[in-house]
Amino acid sequence: MSTRVRSHEMDMCNGPLLSKLIIFAVPVMLSGVLQLFFNAADVVVVGRFAGKEALAAVGSTSSLINLLVNLFVGLAVGTNVLVARFYGANNAKDVEETVHTSIVMAVISGIMLIFIGFFFTKPILVLMGSPSDVLPLSAIYLKIYFLGMPAMMLYNFGAAILRAIGDTKRPMIYLTIAGIVNVLLNLLFVIPFKLSVVGVALATTISQCLSAALVIIALIREDGYCKLNLNKLKINRHKLLMLLKVGLPAGMQGCIFSISNVLIQSSVNSFNSTVMAANTAGSSIEGFVYVAMNAFHQTAVSFTSQNYGAKKIKRIKKTAVYCILMVSAVGLVLGNFAYFFSDPLLRLYIDSSQSSVPEIIKYGSLRMLYICTTYFLCGIMDTLVGVIRGLGYSVMPMIVSLLGACAFRVVWIFTVFAQNHSLPILYVSYPISWALTATVHFICLMIVWKGVKKRLEEE
Repeated sequence: MSTRVRSHEMDMCNGPLLSKLIIFAVPVMLSGVLQLFFNAADVVVVGRFAGKEALAAVGSTSSLINLLVNLFVGLAVGTNVLVARFYGANNAKDVEETVHTSIVMAVISGIMLIFIGFFFTKPILVLMGSPSDVLPLSAIYLKIYFLGMPAMMLYNFGAAILRAIGDTKRPMIYLTIAGIVNVLLNLLFVIPFKLSVVGVALATTISQCLSAALVIIALIREDGYCKLNLNKLKINRHKLLMLLKVGLPAGMQGCIFSISNVLIQSSVNSFNSTVMAANTAGSSIEGFVYVAMNAFHQTAVSFTSQNYGAKKIKRIKKTAVYCILMVSAVGLVLGNFAYFFSDPLLRLYIDSSQSSVPEIIKYGSLRMLYICTTYFLCGIMDTLVGVIRGLGYSVMPMIVSLLGACAFRVVWIFTVFAQNHSLPILYVSYPISWALTATVHFICLMIVWKGVKKRLEEE
């Protein structure tokens, strides 16, 4: 395979493993951080220049956006797994069919999300208990935001294709460009034009269109296995079924976590807009720690898939060990750093002239105490899922997550939290669910590994 590796590609099946894992993961990490600018810039600008209600409106939509988007983004995970596996096995035709099927699916997914965003977000916000002073702003933000869904889907599917062959630098560059445009448009629309949540939603949508255009142009200009030919855009039924087999459970798992987060957001909404604003700022900061850790989940998926296609058993095992060690280190360092500097970080999100600043800092720091300091558990959990999914097993981690994350948190909210209606009791459900779910994922990986090892040795 090394004879056909081009400048943008990476041979994950040969050569030094640890250095390649790091070279792959760092741009993914930076890409995730840049992608967060889409929402974080919204939150910072609107919080400082449009007021507490606007901040709460933008922030309270994140769990709902994740709920509606994760199912379709999960299909991009299927794209990553299949392209990497076929690439590792040197199957050019299978890679080509997967690429074109995936791009068509991206467009269809985006159009479906526009429809969902326009007609169902407001009723869901009402069910979530959004306060009356926040609901109208949240609804208009979501309607404009969802206009950019086809672009978001095209970027995610396109980036998944590039990362499957080891190209993590170009997606990072494209997000850098889009992130800068997003920040500039936020400042323009909110400060001089006074568009508040409408302005930040428009900025995000325009930026998503830019990043999507850049990644599609890159695929069209590609001269390797992953070249996109617009004349060949069609759905290959066999590849679609394979993509759905891996991607649909991955998307369902994302939705499962999002459902539990929607329930927790609803519980946060039961306090007041000050707590909602603090929760918004705290969760935005945590997001940067999460995407840094999630880079190792994506690294594990790509490296495991390529080496599975190439039948490199020992390399798969080393990939799992290295990724778990690295995600633990990153989670512990960044999570505790975020909590230690929670006061100045939270102040970035709020207008210093507001009388509620001390309360926002207090409640935001409380959230970060329970979540940031234990976030490495979530990183380990996700990385284990990445390895399992890279081996072609996607339903199993979905079921485990259904029980360990969603079911546990739902039970917690309606029992423990209902008896003791306090934020610490609500937030502690996160680390407990991560620890339980990671433990079960590890047991599942040990079971899966025995079967995979035996099958590859016999082939």
